[in-house]
Amino acid sequence: MPLGANKAAIMGVAGVSTGDVVLLSSQTASNDASIEFTSGIDSTYGEYIFKFYNIDTATEARNFSFQGSIDGGSNYNVEMTSTVFVAAHNEADATPALEYEAGNDQAQGTAYQLLMNQLYVESDLCGVGELHLFNPSSTTYAKHFIVKTAYIYGATTVGNLHVAGYFNTTSAINAMSFKMLASGNIAAGKIKMWGVK
Repeated sequence: MPLGANKAAIMGVAGVSTGDVVLLSSQTASNDASIEFTSGIDSTYGEYIFKFYNIDTATEARNFSFQGSIDGGSNYNVEMTSTVFVAAHNEADATPALEYEAGNDQAQGTAYQLLMNQLYVESDLCGVGELHLFNPSSTTYAKHFIVKTAYIYGATTVGNLHVAGYFNTTSAINAMSFKMLASGNIAAGKIKMWGVK
C-alpha cells in the first residue's frame, strides 16, 4: 500500500472506510476511573487496534492497564497469559536497560495487564502506544494481542514496553476496559478504536 494510502487509513473519519482500516470509536478521558469500549467489537473485523494518545494519570506512579470481557462489559476478568519486556533510558544518559518484566506478566491470570508503568502527574508527562487484538469474535481460538507503548516514568525516564499474549477463552471478547492499576483516574488522554478488515 502506498505511503499516502497508509496515512489516509490512519487519519480516517469515524465509520468511514479509508482502505482496510476504519475508525470505529474515540473516547477522551477527563479524570475518569476507566475507559470502556462496550460496543462495536464483533465479527465485522478480524483485528481491532486501540491507539493511546497522551495518556496522563491523576495519581502519582500509576500503571495504565487493560482487560477484556466476554459479557459486554459486566465483568473484566478473562484469563490471559502474557509476556512483557521493556527498554528504558533516562535524560542523564544513565542506567539504560533492556529487561524482561517477570512481575508484570501473567500465567492464566485474570488481573488487568500492564500497558504503561509508573506514570507521573507532571504536566508535560504522558504515554502513547497501541494494542492490537486479533479475531476477538472467534468461538474456536484463543484471542491473541500485541502491545507497544512509549511513556515517561519517574519524571525523567522513557520506557518502551512490549507485551504479547492471549485471552485463553473460546468465547467472544466483546468489550475492552482501560484503567490505572491499584487506584487513581485517567486524568487526560484519548483512546481510539480501529477495525481492520
